[in-house]
Amino acid sequence: MGADQQIAFFLRELKDGDTWRRAAAAKGLSRVGRDEHAWVLAGSVDDPAPEVREAVAAGLGRLGVAEAGRVPLPALMGDEDPWVRRRASRAAIRLGLDGPILVEAFSRLLHDPDHHLRINALDGLAALGAPSDAAGLVALLGDPEGAVRGRARSLLYRFRDDPAVSAEVLRTAEQDGGEARVRALELLPRHWTARLVDSLLAGLRDDSAEVRIAVAGRLLDMEDARTRDALAAALEAERDGGAAASLLRRLSRRGDERVTGPAMRWLGDAVAGPSAAYALGAVGTRAAARVLRTAVTDSGLPGRTRAAAAKGIGQAGRWDAVWLLLPLLDDPDRDVRAGAVDGLESLVDEGLRPWERRSVARALVDHLTADPNTTWQTHNALIGLAEALPGLRQIVDRTPSPEVRAAALSLLDTDNATDENTGQDLPRFVHALDDPFETVRYHAAQGLAHWLTATGRLPQDAGRLRARLTAIAEDSSAASDASGERTRAAAEEALRALDGCRTQSS
Repeated sequence: MGADQQIAFFLRELKDGDTWRRAAAAKGLSRVGRDEHAWVLAGSVDDPAPEVREAVAAGLGRLGVAEAGRVPLPALMGDEDPWVRRRASRAAIRLGLDGPILVEAFSRLLHDPDHHLRINALDGLAALGAPSDAAGLVALLGDPEGAVRGRARSLLYRFRDDPAVSAEVLRTAEQDGGEARVRALELLPRHWTARLVDSLLAGLRDDSAEVRIAVAGRLLDMEDARTRDALAAALEAERDGGAAASLLRRLSRRGDERVTGPAMRWLGDAVAGPSAAYALGAVGTRAAARVLRTAVTDSGLPGRTRAAAAKGIGQAGRWDAVWLLLPLLDDPDRDVRAGAVDGLESLVDEGLRPWERRSVARALVDHLTADPNTTWQTHNALIGLAEALPGLRQIVDRTPSPEVRAAALSLLDTDNATDENTGQDLPRFVHALDDPFETVRYHAAQGLAHWLTATGRLPQDAGRLRARLTAIAEDSSAASDASGERTRAAAEEALRALDGCRTQSS
């Protein structure tokens, strides 16, 4: 059967067939028909069967004749059947239809119970470049479907300068509840906070924990006593773990010691416990330090809370902090071990006492090889500890772990530490240029560049070293790989440093 015969058959079926034959005819006509047949389909928009109307809507989009769909598709977008509305709305977008009738039709779909149609409505308004129903758009910020919320947020940001949109976002941020208010607050620039302050203070008592968290985050921009007192009172009254955690962390960053009491009470909570420990470490009072000392050894607390307590002990920096943290490097809980490393890093950054440095260095060097889960955390804690350098050189020479070898090499880098034996590190960097692992070669090339710059000494076999560095820098196989590219860049830096040494020696 030729195309013309098929078209003739579909035209007869569309007129005289039963429901399923009419629907099939509409589909078939949209596949083999010509432009003029779009007008035939448009004449069937009032078919009593939704299956046929759905096929007509899809067919109008497929045939691509915009004028044929300009009147029937907006009508079908208001159809009682959701599948008809879906097909009609997608067809209208596909045909690029525009005009006030389309804007109104898509605006109605913003309130449709079918989330697919709300998505279509947002896509259609985005294509039309029209904000239309500002209240409907802003309401979708609280939609239960993530795909709807995301599109609504993008569209509102795009139309943020439209007076109706900005007014509705502001009204929602001040008066509404739930997720829509939270997202509206996120859309408003920070400099609007002062204008919103009264509604934000009232929002600290909102029924929604999400709203309480959002308004508290905005109020932290305010430095007046009224706001500080309101936030402290909100923390005292808070009964939701997530909201308490947010308030604890934010208020403790401001150094408000009024977090101490609530933090002690929330320490045992599974959600707020880590934030409570963080807050106690941040305020650093004697009472807070006493609670943290007990918390780190309390096996009844979750590992994340004990880890935060360990980090807090390091932040507080009390006289016994080192001796409390060192045993935790062997704790069976990996979170606690990581927290102890973070706590020790804080102590190293602030400056250890002379009699603490060797013990901390030895323990962290041992931990570098013992715990693969905290390799780079331990690396960070070791930066600046010259007492660790002898142990780190042994690790470079002996460890089978490429990640640990790379971390130890990085710590021999003269940008991190030097001692009287730094001059002996050159062979280690040179040897590691041939390591089978990319991360080791990168840190070797980088360390070599810094060593040459810091010492200004020309290596004995400079020609061979130059050839190896040139081969790495010109390795075309690494050009499309991010880690390989950084190694090439480090090798080029080392070559420039080598040139600098030659210039000085001449």
